[in-house]
Amino acid sequence: MRRTSKIKSCAIVGLEPVVVEVEVDCFPGTHHFMMVGLPDTAVKESLQRVGSAMKNSGAVPPYRLGNLVVNLAPADLKKEGAMYDLPIAVGILMASGQIPSKEEIYKDSLFIGELALNGELRGVRGALPVVISAKNSGFRRIFLPAENARETSIVNGIEAYPLNSLAELISFFNGEINLFPYERKENFQKKPEYLYDMQDIKGQEHVKRAMEIVAAGGHNVCLIGPPGSGKTLIARAFPGILPEMDTEECLEATKIFSVSGKLSRDFPLIKERPFRSPHHTSSSVALIGGGTNPKPGEISLAHRGVLFLDEFLEFPAKTLDCLRQPLEDGIITISRAAGSVTFPARFILIAAMNPCPCGYLNDPEKECTCNHSSVVRYQKKLSGPISDRMDIFLNVPRVKYEKLTSTLPEESSDKIRERVQKARTMQQERYRGQKIYSNAEMRNNHIKKYCVFSPKEQDLLNQAIRKFHLSARSYFRTIKISRTIADLEGSEKIFARHIAEALQYRLQSMDLI
Repeated sequence: MRRTSKIKSCAIVGLEPVVVEVEVDCFPGTHHFMMVGLPDTAVKESLQRVGSAMKNSGAVPPYRLGNLVVNLAPADLKKEGAMYDLPIAVGILMASGQIPSKEEIYKDSLFIGELALNGELRGVRGALPVVISAKNSGFRRIFLPAENARETSIVNGIEAYPLNSLAELISFFNGEINLFPYERKENFQKKPEYLYDMQDIKGQEHVKRAMEIVAAGGHNVCLIGPPGSGKTLIARAFPGILPEMDTEECLEATKIFSVSGKLSRDFPLIKERPFRSPHHTSSSVALIGGGTNPKPGEISLAHRGVLFLDEFLEFPAKTLDCLRQPLEDGIITISRAAGSVTFPARFILIAAMNPCPCGYLNDPEKECTCNHSSVVRYQKKLSGPISDRMDIFLNVPRVKYEKLTSTLPEESSDKIRERVQKARTMQQERYRGQKIYSNAEMRNNHIKKYCVFSPKEQDLLNQAIRKFHLSARSYFRTIKISRTIADLEGSEKIFARHIAEALQYRLQSMDLI
């Protein structure tokens, strides 16, 4: 007797899930198995995994069932990964009559999961966005590996049934056991813990002040100084002064980590702002994202957090130039012949670099050993467009011995974060309903509306433009920094002193590089 079945699963395109219908046709004849619907190699190999899993779960395996045709619809969407193992197995079991066809269950249910040869279920990537999509698409329940169950606890309004094995699901459908939805007992109020604190940094008061401005406004910063001056320590302590993530930011970051397979099983909600620090030998694909089937890169993993590029000028110039669009737009669009995907990439860039190959150019205590041509060649790696997209340039000199051995207490990250949080709260109120989280994200129309100057302040800006030949982008970035400095003072009006301090950070690049 010929039987067919339809089971719902999901594919992930970029970060967005798409519902996939797994159709199975089972009919008598010499055994033959065919899978259609643009499956990749991992999906095609599911026949072997599903067959062994069914046999070891006490079911009749596919090679004893005659002819089988599996279609993954829509047929023009590329299917990849092993998450289709479970829906294919359930479809075969249903089409072959080994489990009953309960329309009331299958119609409102989604299935994802990878099968081991012994029938156990393994966790899959991207469970969180799948659960969110299933809820939004009207599904009432989802069957998935127990490993992914904690991810689902973030989402309310859908029943998630965790499974340890295929045999467990077969017994449930045959009425031999009961399955219960995952009980959401997680406490996601855990406070972030940081390994580094600003009070561990001796001296460098002007650097700490600038990093406070960076954190308050979400600006990009370039740290320039000799080896051992504390650039890396400052960057690693920086996340401790950033404001805590709100619910929407947490979900954005968690979805990216889930799709990338980097989500912790123990705590499946990203509460700490991401801090990504790729090595300078990283390829442009690793940094930006991409591949045959595009995946998020480091800039997307740093979304709503920090991307720290140490030894900035050791990165290939071509790789650094790939940062142009993300730094400006906060997204990265990757195009392939089959289509394009867009990943979010709104991060704070902290670039740390030496002023020359040996690192001691203009150092008052150690002589530079580089010749002029090597210094020029080294500094040319920082292109004009990338330099123009940096908001703040900071000189990080070596710390004097007296400062290093001082016993005077330094200001802690907690105290700095309190001021930063107040400034961010002002910005949230100012930009409510406009999908802007910080001053750095302002566009020109927002600047005209929220950064109004008196003739005195406007004259100061005009003089700076003429004297230092600032580009239009530098002009607007200076205004954004001024807005942040005013916010740290709790002032809605931008005064000349705010603009003067902002100009100081922009113009340092002319002396340092």
